[in-house]
Amino acid sequence: MTSPYWLAAGLALLLTSLLPLPARAAEFLNPPGTRDLGLPFSDAVRVGNLLVLSGKLGTLPGTTQIVPGGIKAEARQVMENIKTSLALYGAGMQDVVKCTVMIADIAEWPDFNEVYVTYFPGPKPARSAFAAAGLAFNGRVEVECWAELPVPSS
Repeated sequence: MTSPYWLAAGLALLLTSLLPLPARAAEFLNPPGTRDLGLPFSDAVRVGNLLVLSGKLGTLPGTTQIVPGGIKAEARQVMENIKTSLALYGAGMQDVVKCTVMIADIAEWPDFNEVYVTYFPGPKPARSAFAAAGLAFNGRVEVECWAELPVPSS
């Protein structure tokens, strides 16, 4: 004879299998300026209060043209592009919790860091970095960031 426990567990399993699946939690974000570029990825993805930005290059806003002036100019533009994207989604640099840096020439690492730290005057986000051969649009540096979105006050 089957115990009441196993009958209840079986009934619970059957009932949960009949329930509709929850809606997808991820929201794929593409503001008009980025959508118009026709790139094959989202500008950002929001899951709950986590915001994942696609890698940002030192491109002039609304274009795929890298700013002139070398690694420091590119690093500044990368960080400004990150700042702009974060603001679009209700966040700021203080909300960044993780960055991944891809740099074309590791010898330019100190120059990149000189600019990078000015955007995080307080606590620094966790970070990974590696040298990369061949960034998009012949960029010198690309930075991907994850941010915790502020919880709206009720």
